[in-house]
Amino acid sequence: MTGRSRRLTLGDVIVALGDGQPAPAAAQAVEIRSVVVDSRLATAGSLFVALRGEQHDGHDFMAQAIANGAVAVIAEKPADPALCRSLDLRRPLTEQAPVESGRPVCLVVPGSLAALQQAAAYWRRQHNLSVIGITGSVGKTITKETIAAVIGRRYRTLKSEGNYNNEIGLPLTLLHLTSEHEQAVLEMGMYDLGEIAQLARIALPRIGVVTNVGPTHLERLGTIQRIAQAKAELPRALPPADEGGIAILNTDDDRVRAMAALTRARVFTYGLTPGADLWAGDIESQGMEGIRFSLHYGDQTIYAQVPLLGRHSVHTALAATSVALLLGLAWEEILAGFHDQPSQLRLAAVPGPCDSTILDDTYNSSPASSIAALNLLAELGGRKVAVLGDMYELGPYTEEGHRLVGRRAREVVELLVTVGPLGRLIGVEAKEAGMAATAIHQAETNAEATALVRRLVRPGDVILIKGSRGLRMEQIVSELTQRTNQRTAAARLGQGSSVGASCENDASPAKDDQEGIVDE
Repeated sequence: MTGRSRRLTLGDVIVALGDGQPAPAAAQAVEIRSVVVDSRLATAGSLFVALRGEQHDGHDFMAQAIANGAVAVIAEKPADPALCRSLDLRRPLTEQAPVESGRPVCLVVPGSLAALQQAAAYWRRQHNLSVIGITGSVGKTITKETIAAVIGRRYRTLKSEGNYNNEIGLPLTLLHLTSEHEQAVLEMGMYDLGEIAQLARIALPRIGVVTNVGPTHLERLGTIQRIAQAKAELPRALPPADEGGIAILNTDDDRVRAMAALTRARVFTYGLTPGADLWAGDIESQGMEGIRFSLHYGDQTIYAQVPLLGRHSVHTALAATSVALLLGLAWEEILAGFHDQPSQLRLAAVPGPCDSTILDDTYNSSPASSIAALNLLAELGGRKVAVLGDMYELGPYTEEGHRLVGRRAREVVELLVTVGPLGRLIGVEAKEAGMAATAIHQAETNAEATALVRRLVRPGDVILIKGSRGLRMEQIVSELTQRTNQRTAAARLGQGSSVGASCENDASPAKDDQEGIVDE
């Protein structure tokens, strides 16, 4: 650590981007309270980075960012002099007019994205802390959240927010480091080879966690082997064992286990198989209450119950426990940390129509995560309903991936609603696997799916809703829960019973069973 208990300043940014030129004294006194790439998020003390995107150019919004309180802007061209003082970092600072105290500054650079990354790399190197990088095809975000919650019992921990896991989001997170942070937990995503390696060069992770390798982004990378190669960039980037590098690998995944041969770091394995450095057994689902299992570490056996949903979440718990043990946390701290998470994150249980329960897992979808969600549904009571939509970016695995989900749906659900042209493959496969045609319904749009659920739902149903991000299936959840909340509020005001008001269909189960819509 630098010894200074402080936050990022404008002076730090100028030093980072100005080839080591000393920053003006006036800039050193300007504290950066947040770094944003969306002008609407700028507040007093913000640094706004003007990025050029496919749809919008951030340079068009510099005035809005400054009006919202930004004290500085990083841009590829000078701003309007009426807005702020431009400082061209491509030229010697001594040849330019001094920074004026109290006036916004526009830092002109050759490329805004490269400047954002360069500033983040510089600022990370000013802090002597452990960075924990997390990657994998499925489960990165919940793993990141769980690790941060557990190690946060002892250490002041910075974590990447939401899905800030790419070449923009990770640098933004690092620029919010302060000298008070002792650990940083960063999610690392990718679309192509080389991207995780680039993130690692910026963040310098000491510990790397790889959760799994699956066909997500197969459309871009072409083969599962190339996806594994991309994920392996994290353990490859770790420092050697004698410098504290640790690769934490899911030994239940063959492709992840093989990464042990690719890293110079110490290898620590976790999984469900005895022989892993940390393994779990005696797994028992408690439905919406979480999971129970035993943890085995050396000659120690610890029994745990954690508020993570579904048997597949044991791997999440194992990854977090692995990190915590290697950072020296006691079992009491680890077990308590599992209960510090405010929610299940992306999967939430909310009241649905007709006294049903909706499992909202609409953030994104892949074959592996869909099957995991269906496995969770299988562990719950009530009639099981699944609303499943298209899964994108599967490339040559598209048809097989959707059919795989359809086969599992046949084994779990009693009523299936599919959304979109690819989602239709799920229904087709479910029927071919033996599911009654009358139990399968296909919708082209979210609105059609919403109407189907409203018509077919029964009291006590548990409804899983899941699809790729681009399908925006959260609209289905919003429509169903909004109507439910309105009717419940009316019932509480004495305008009707909550159960009767919530049920919109008056069809009997026998009538519903006559209404299959799967086409041959």
